[in-house]
Parts: sequence; structure tokens; C-alpha cells
Amino acid sequence: MSGNRIVVYKGPGEVAVESIDYPKLEIPGEVSRSMGIKQQAPHAVILKLVTTNICGSDQHMVRGRTTAPVGQTLGHEITGEVVEVGDDVLFVKEGDICSVPFNIACGRCRMCNEGKTGICLNVNPARAGAAYGYVDMGGWHGGQAEYVMIPFADFNLLKFPDRDAALEKILDLTMLSDIFPTGYHGAYTAGVTTGSTVYVAGAGPVGLAAAFSAQLLGASAVIVGDMNADRLAQAASFGCETVDLSKGDDLADLIEQVLGEREVDAAVDAVGFEARGHGEGAAEAPATVLNDIMTVSRAGASLGIPGLYVTGDPGAVDDAAKEGQIGVKLGLGWAKSHAFVTGQCPVKKYNRQLMNMILADKAHIAKAVNATTISLDDAPRGYQEFDAGSAKKYVIDPHGMVA
Repeated sequence: MSGNRIVVYKGPGEVAVESIDYPKLEIPGEVSRSMGIKQQAPHAVILKLVTTNICGSDQHMVRGRTTAPVGQTLGHEITGEVVEVGDDVLFVKEGDICSVPFNIACGRCRMCNEGKTGICLNVNPARAGAAYGYVDMGGWHGGQAEYVMIPFADFNLLKFPDRDAALEKILDLTMLSDIFPTGYHGAYTAGVTTGSTVYVAGAGPVGLAAAFSAQLLGASAVIVGDMNADRLAQAASFGCETVDLSKGDDLADLIEQVLGEREVDAAVDAVGFEARGHGEGAAEAPATVLNDIMTVSRAGASLGIPGLYVTGDPGAVDDAAKEGQIGVKLGLGWAKSHAFVTGQCPVKKYNRQLMNMILADKAHIAKAVNATTISLDDAPRGYQEFDAGSAKKYVIDPHGMVA
């Protein structure tokens, strides 16, 4: 192979598809130098992308709300066919179709051995944890591309057991790389169980995945809050109750109208640091959702927080927020004995079981998030429409392999 095409961040509001070198079985130089490990990666494979999705986390970078440099490659939701295998890869073969957790994990460090693959210690010199195509996450190339290198392949890859069955359900299976496990993680860590009442803040793809997951976990009622009518309609399409926050009403009042009481058993923040206040045209107020979910969750509840919060936001509303300091009512959470679970979802904790649910025809996550296929060349349009509030999950099909 002589080349590769990949989606690249070109500045606030702009992405482009550019040509780069075909990937090598090598880890990034900065990881090799800082971690004192060999750059050559016989533990790696090259994947031909079957599907790769646009994520709300990508949008934070593309809006200019992170410190991502121009030229940052994009894409961490990866499903692909193995086309090249390193000498030390034992259990993955050419032709296998696999899901790739967005977390890059070595499988050897203390965190990986404890199942905390979102905070691997050996893949990013800047901090614990790495991801493909993301700022400050180790310099690994993104997967919104034709081909991508996957390190520590025996550990990281989830091989689908049957190629034909996988391709038949590929729009569901592509969600295993991130948003399905992430949404499930949000609901699971919020303590959702049989009969729970649940509030999910945000009806973007992760919020929809969290709401769908809450249903899988047995919730009796799932309420989704947002200010986007199309996204709320998408949540309602698979049985969620919805509350329209654009009207500026008190959230507890809205929940009472649905449940007959003002609090829920569990709550999920699927919005993150670009949250806005309530009411049409409300200004950005990054602590809004965290304060909301503490307010409407019962005493002793757990709060799942898969929504992204950052340590550097050049577009923040004030100097404190630019460094990740926001006005959270921690005293409220303390008084109600809430438990908070934050950070990257450890995808490997959930992806195999969720794959089994999909293959058994018991989890139709693609329908829940309104999966919509586009070509690699259409990626810039997908970013624009997603940023404008489209109620779709954009799935890029670089090689025309999606039926």
C-alpha cells in the first residue's frame, strides 16, 4: 500500500480529508521516547476500516474548544478488517473483523491488570490513558481513515465470531468502539437496575445510548432532557420520556409531571463541559448539568458522568473554566451522599457482553441512535450537520462495505 486518507482538523469549524502515509507497525515516537519502549510494534496490526464514527468528543476539538493543534488527525470509533499482522500477534488473523476500544491499552500495566483500561499507564506520556486521534492522548493517528494501526492487538481487539453475521449487523456493532459501552457505563455506574427511575441529561448519541442502556438494565422509566426537539423525538422513538429544557422550566417540576415525584433513583450526565443553562438561547454554563443531576437525584444515588470534562478549554466562558474549574455545588452532592463516577469508559469491561446482545438480536442500538452512513469524502458535511444539532449518529464507510 502506498497511502492512506484520513480526516484532519484544520481549525475551528473545519475538517478536511487528506492523504498521509500508509500506517506502519510502529507506536508514536513520543510514546516510545518517553516510556522507554521500542517504537517497532510487532504486537500491532493494520486494519482496513469497515466503519468509523463521528463522535461528540470529536466535535469539541473541531469547535476549537480544546488545545488540539491544526493537523490533528481525528477518529477514535473504529471497526475494521485485519489486513496486516505483526510477528508477535498470536490470536488475531488477517480477514478477522474486529471492534477497537477507543481506549488504547497495553494490557501489561497495573491499571490494565485491574481492568481500568481507560487509564493505561504505558501509552501516553502526558497522562494516564490514551485514545486514537485525540488531543493530548499520546499522538496516535485517528481512525476516520482508510487504514489505521492498532497496537497491543491481542489485548485490544474484540474479534467478531462470524464475518457474515458481523457485516449483517455492522451498524449496531460499530457502536461497540465507544458510545454503546460509554452509555452503558454511564447507566451502570449510576446504579440503574430493575425498576429504577432514571434521568439522562443530553439526547446526543451518548445520551441516547445511555437511555437505551438504562432500558436494558431494567429501568422502569427513563427521562431524557435536552433543548433539541429532533433529538428528543429520537429518544421518544424507543420509549423514553422526554423533557424540553428550552422552555426554561424547573427540571424537578418537569420530572414530577412524568413520575409524580421530583427525584429519580439514578442520573447520567451525557453533556459535559459545553453545557448550557435552561431556556431558549440560554448562555453556556458548564456546571449546569452536574448541578441538575445532583438536584434531581435522591439521597444516596449514584451519578454516572460519561460527558467529557477537560483541563484546557480556550473557548470557555471564564478564566476558571478555561482550566476546568467550574461552579459545581459539591456541598449539595455531599449532603445527599451522592457517588460520582467520571472518566473514560473502560470499553473492554462491557464490549464483549454488549456484542453478544447485538448478535442475539436483543440490542438494536443503531436504531436508537439513528445511525446514518456516509462516505469518507462526506465527513466534513457530517461534522457540519452533527454540529448543527442533527439527530443522527454519522457512520463513515470508507470502503463501501456497509450493505
